Amino acid sequence: EPLMWLVAFGYGLGALVGSVPLGGQQVPYILFLASGSICMSAMNAATFEALYSAFSRMHVQKTWDSIMNAPIALRDVLLAEMLWAAFKSLFAVTAILGVMLALDISRSPMLVLVLPILLLAGITFSCMALIFNALAKGYDFFTYYFTLFLTPMMFLSGVFFPRENLPQLLQHASAWLPLTQAVELVRPLFMGCWPADALLHFLVLAAYAALAWSIALALTRRRFRA
Repeated sequence: EPLMWLVAFGYGLGALVGSVPLGGQQVPYILFLASGSICMSAMNAATFEALYSAFSRMHVQKTWDSIMNAPIALRDVLLAEMLWAAFKSLFAVTAILGVMLALDISRSPMLVLVLPILLLAGITFSCMALIFNALAKGYDFFTYYFTLFLTPMMFLSGVFFPRENLPQLLQHASAWLPLTQAVELVRPLFMGCWPADALLHFLVLAAYAALAWSIALALTRRRFRA
């Protein structure tokens, strides 16, 4: 799917768009899209694993109950689910980054810093997904999360076009979205630049992860007590 986005929009639409203005310079649209879509891929991979797969193990297969027959706390099981989802997303984006390098989209030596940033993004989105995993009664419940939160965020976070093209109110609102933080950190690295306000974006992303983890843990504990 990420490669489909890259080929269809990067080369197809990119042939029409050419380049986009970013940070006072013109950036090829294929590079602009690649740096945003790899963040979106980290979000999607972590989310799917922490929703559908985790829910199957928790509710359908009762794998969590079996594990907790051993002297293992619920917190440890949830932590393992979160880390597995985050690292699975890291494996996915590593493969995608390899394809992007093969296509010669970017030659920046700073791309080595992309992977730890995307690991943090994977942790953040897996923690957020585990909140809805704790609330879900069935798989259909996850549609609300995708429709009301993830899909709008995908279009508001600068993945496909500069956020500066949005109305002023949406620009201010989208500046604090978790996907925006990842995009703002990763895109300059594709361009060979150090991200502006890197520490702020990192701290906001880490704060989302910490808050989401606390909520997910509390809701999961309440679910298992019920």
